[in-house]
Amino acid sequence: MKTEMNIGLLGLGVVATGVVEMLAIQKHKIEKQTGVTLNLSKVLVLDKAEKQALAAEHGFELVTELKEITEDPTIDIVIELIGRISPAKDYILAALRHKKHVVTANKDLIAQHGEELIQVAKDHHVGFYYEASVAGGIPILRSLATSYMADHITSIQGIVNGTTNYMLTKMVEEKMDYATALAKAQALGFAESDPTNDVDGIDAAYKMIILGAFAFGKSLTINDLSIEGIRRLDLADIFSAQSLGYEVKLVGEVKQTSAGISASVGPVLLPKEHPLATVKNENNGVYIESRGIGKSMLYGPGAGALPTATSVLADLIEIAKQSQGAQLYPPFNELKEELPLAPKETIVNHYYLSVHLAETMASQDKVNAYLDDQKQAIAFSKIEETDRLILLLKTVTEEQLQEQLSFVAQFGEVQSVLRIMGEIDEN
Repeated sequence: MKTEMNIGLLGLGVVATGVVEMLAIQKHKIEKQTGVTLNLSKVLVLDKAEKQALAAEHGFELVTELKEITEDPTIDIVIELIGRISPAKDYILAALRHKKHVVTANKDLIAQHGEELIQVAKDHHVGFYYEASVAGGIPILRSLATSYMADHITSIQGIVNGTTNYMLTKMVEEKMDYATALAKAQALGFAESDPTNDVDGIDAAYKMIILGAFAFGKSLTINDLSIEGIRRLDLADIFSAQSLGYEVKLVGEVKQTSAGISASVGPVLLPKEHPLATVKNENNGVYIESRGIGKSMLYGPGAGALPTATSVLADLIEIAKQSQGAQLYPPFNELKEELPLAPKETIVNHYYLSVHLAETMASQDKVNAYLDDQKQAIAFSKIEETDRLILLLKTVTEEQLQEQLSFVAQFGEVQSVLRIMGEIDEN
């Protein structure tokens, strides 16, 4: 039973600095709750000179060699906050193999190599935790691993990328186009100079992979998800959707169907009364449907130094508590299920289509006639003043959607195809 645990921190960027600050603030409370004093002992940096003032203020040692942490027998816990796959994966493996507990916020690494790292941690009887890897300050993973374990989850949906949610909020509220909204997000530090992972839905996909593992026990890869970003979103479609009672959001979803697990990330139309439709700016929300609880949502900041640092500290507290008991350090998520992926032909959705028509009324008549003939009648249609045909399609499969797109393309340019989440009035 330990009364004191020493920490080695890898990296000292924005989030890592937040961890330093929050640990200093909460140290006494953590000690009273767990019986363990957590000491930040060493921090790995590239340049000692830049961080000397912070090190002096908080009393930790700056080092430039990984082995000064991983091979130090006095270090009990390693926190990895350098990001990306390499060299983070090698650093974590080195720490685990030296029997150090590891805490990370690295969602790319967990989504792609999590199972390998979890197994190495089990083999060396140490803890490996990553609450901060999804949705920043929202305690979603621990909630899924504990409270929701008593329930049967049927779907999990999330706005889990703060960058794109901020951009979409600005596009709606300030009528910004995509490029202007992106530039503002970059100026505020919400988006990287290369925003590809954010705007193309990849960041959200990695997070949904992790959520899918906790909610369903399903090991997903990036290739298992249907992924689309927000680059092609047009302001005209956003405002057309609003006029119909919808908000456009980038939403990730993993759900269980009768045919298996379906997983996707993409811009969708959410009814304005849907809880996720109210999530604005850089905030995140995770919406869960389950048999026991029904419908519930966790909401909060998806990024930022202190929110993310709070999730990191939650993992440190878990390790401290485990050190006082049987010291088993169980895997963060032990749910494993051999569930099939739902075949694409079994997945059905409602869709919003916008088409720039070459001939307005004649085209609409032909489109309606075709849809009626195929018994895939539209739930709503209108031609806007800009000669844009707006269609809300009833439930169709991907194959049926492509057939309809091929037809309407004969009468004009298909501008947008967006999935509608939830039910629409089919009368």
